[in-house]
Order: sequence, then C-alpha cells, then structure tokens
Amino acid sequence: MSDTQQEDRLDLTKTIMSVVDSWGLNARQTVALLGLPDGTPTRALRRYRDDTPFPDSEDVKARLEHICGIIDALRTTYPHNPSMGVLWMRQKNQRFDLQAPAQWVADRGFDGLVAMRAHLDCSFDWFNDKKASDH
Repeated sequence: MSDTQQEDRLDLTKTIMSVVDSWGLNARQTVALLGLPDGTPTRALRRYRDDTPFPDSEDVKARLEHICGIIDALRTTYPHNPSMGVLWMRQKNQRFDLQAPAQWVADRGFDGLVAMRAHLDCSFDWFNDKKASDH
C-alpha cells in the first residue's frame, strides 16, 4: 500500500472517529457501530483518533461507506448549519422509538446504518429499491 493510500485511510479514520464522537456514542457503541471485534479496548479507539487507520476488512469498509453517506445526507439536509446534523443525531426522535438516531443506529449495527442512510438519503433508498426490483 502506498504512503498516500495509508494517509487517506488514516484521514478517513480520524474523520469518522470525530463524527462518531460528536454523535455521543460510548466506546462499546462505537465498537459495535464500526464492526470492530468485541472487546476492542478503549486504547485502540484512542489510536484510531490519533495515528492508526481502521482495519482493512470488507465489513468495516461497508460500514464506513454508510457512515459517510449519513454524514453527506446530513450535510445536504442542513447546508447552512453543520452542527444541526450532529444535534439531529443526538436528540430523541419519535421515528426512532424515542431514541436518538445515533443510539438507534448503534443498537442495530450494520442494518441500522443502512436503514438510517435510506431514511436520510432518498437517492440511496431509491437506488436500492430499484436494484431490488430489477432482480
């Protein structure tokens, strides 16, 4: 892997960790949301914030793709105030069983990420419905 690819992976890791931290998830929820192995120690999460990229597994990559999609959908939903996306993810919401959306996603893992992305991004939801109906 080239130095540039490694730097890109590290930048993505730091960005995702910053976003997940802003959503108010605890260490256990963060590990579950990112698909990291059970029992991943808090110090490993600290390393991801500082100098270690996420594992290069297909599951983690898929989760990161959905988290990036959620981030982008929140950015387009609240284009003039980026802090509103964070606030929306942290506030209890009737649509999500009176849980904060971040909590709801963390409790449901990969399926929660896909459902949240579909809820926030109508083009993603439409594309997936279209793919499913084509089969």
